[in-house]
Amino acid sequence: MADRFTLPLRPLTEERDWPDPLPVEIAQINAQWGSFRDVSEETLRAKIEEEKSQEYAIDEDEGEGAGAELDTTERLDQLYKRRAEISQFAMQAHMEAMFALDFISLLLSKHTPRQAETSMSAYLKQVAPLGSLEAEVISPPPKSEAAVRDTKTVSRGWRLQNFNAAADKLLKSASRLENEVASETRYWQEVLAVKDKGWKLCRLPREGQALGVQYGFLEATPIFRDRGLAALRRSEDGALILDKGLVPTKAKTVRIRVKDHGIITGSSKPHRSAAQDPDSIEGRILQARDTLYEEELFHELFREARIMGSQGVTTRQNLIQCPVSEEQDILLDLVDPDHEAYADGDETKSEEHNVLADALAHSIRILLCYAHRQNLRRRTQPPPPLTPKRRHIPEYLLLRPIMAYLQHSFHVRWLESFMKDVYGVLQSAGLSCNFTAAPYSSVNLFNIDRSGPKVEGLIRQFLLPLDSTFSADLLMPQSSFKVKTRTNLSVPPFGTLFEISLNLPHYPGVHAPNRIGLHDQAATIITHFIMLDIVAAIESQTSAASSIAKTEAESVSWEATYPHHGELLAVSDGKQKKMKVILSRDELIVRTYDVQGTEHYSRAPNPTPSQTHTWKAGPPTSPSLMEYVAAVSKQ
Repeated sequence: MADRFTLPLRPLTEERDWPDPLPVEIAQINAQWGSFRDVSEETLRAKIEEEKSQEYAIDEDEGEGAGAELDTTERLDQLYKRRAEISQFAMQAHMEAMFALDFISLLLSKHTPRQAETSMSAYLKQVAPLGSLEAEVISPPPKSEAAVRDTKTVSRGWRLQNFNAAADKLLKSASRLENEVASETRYWQEVLAVKDKGWKLCRLPREGQALGVQYGFLEATPIFRDRGLAALRRSEDGALILDKGLVPTKAKTVRIRVKDHGIITGSSKPHRSAAQDPDSIEGRILQARDTLYEEELFHELFREARIMGSQGVTTRQNLIQCPVSEEQDILLDLVDPDHEAYADGDETKSEEHNVLADALAHSIRILLCYAHRQNLRRRTQPPPPLTPKRRHIPEYLLLRPIMAYLQHSFHVRWLESFMKDVYGVLQSAGLSCNFTAAPYSSVNLFNIDRSGPKVEGLIRQFLLPLDSTFSADLLMPQSSFKVKTRTNLSVPPFGTLFEISLNLPHYPGVHAPNRIGLHDQAATIITHFIMLDIVAAIESQTSAASSIAKTEAESVSWEATYPHHGELLAVSDGKQKKMKVILSRDELIVRTYDVQGTEHYSRAPNPTPSQTHTWKAGPPTSPSLMEYVAAVSKQ
């Protein structure tokens, strides 16, 4: 056989880690050597020497035959012998087990014959009747008083030792139970204190045996709603530990800064928790709630800023920049309120717009709360039909209402300042006219929907497009114009538009363009309409004065030849005069030219006017415009 392998024919003997007890060793010695009386030192030494000589002889025999190989017949004979030995050992073990089983069954048949009969062999049933074997307990020989006394002493010692061990274990268990009760009592007292403060307690979704506190907002977006649940853990001494999970340990707040002409002119105050003790459990819960709210606020601001790129809004890693006007910007970022860099000292700044920054900071937080309420209202209503297309979650209105308000306020202030300047110039020229301003005329606090909360109705008013109206009367009767300023950043057209409506009876064909978006265009159109009315007033007054004059020498009437250019023509005693009216925001200029022949039909400007008078904003000056026109007419 080319491949050899060894097959174990006997069970492996395992060496025990502990020695045999003394009675077992005595029994083994008796079985091997006989009685101790026949054992002596000489016999033991002779036996040891004999075993050594036998081992030496066996080793020599094995060494001599190691090199010789057995033939096939001998190997088969050896294998058969080994198999026969194994079979014999197995049969012997089986017979011994069966004899032991029959013995036990016959012994038990005295008391339980039916159960014992099932395990008895057929041969035993034939040769031995049931119950023929019985065992009795033989009383042991009496012990001496000393042995009894020693046994009692040992048993008493064991009992005392066991009692002491049991007492120690009971005392340790009692102290541990007392500490556990104290820690549990403290834990549940703090949990009840949290519940009494109005916080919602519930079980954690993935830990059924743990309690949690819901400090987040259920109407927030899913990524922030799931982070608004913190586990209430118990420390070793029973103190309540708030496991905030993904909420950062440090507080965060949204900072708003106002940048005017490249200089920081205002910054909002850091938002701090309302808790009296920030280290208490309530303080930690409030800090976690405020931090999560600020993170959600900045996240929603960033989402909204991304869709406002066409309106000039820019975003960076942690900064949002919103342009309000050409000179003013609003900066929003998420910072640590306790950090020294909260007040940015790298740029020169003042505190001119601190109130504005604080107002904007409060506004964005109120608008986010309003968005949460709208989510709650939509969630309580019947859901829309199911569609395969995923519904888009619209961006909250946070930046757009604020930017609309700031832009509208800027345009309204500009328009009001422009109207004051123009009408100040007209009043200094002795012209009686005035204008009235109705800023934020679209906001009607008396028309709030009473079906819902008043706060929501008030906020809903400011989410609508903002309108402001300026009404102005002119010099001529029934002549007037109205300027309506509208700002809307939610739906197109975005931005601020000026809508001018005009009523000029002397020029019925003159109409204002629609949707003016630039300041310069609006200012040019308004001054042009006022200049047309001044030309019509001069023409009307001189015509009326000429009709009631007694002599022609005293009557000079001015006729508007090019009213859109502010030019009038008068003819007196064969002399021709031309008057040009120029109106701007800062001044009113009236120039008179002496013309001859057909020069009054020419559009070429005269190099040198014969007379010029200028009125600027301020108190009325003498002469007035009409007095000056009358004086020029008489010359």
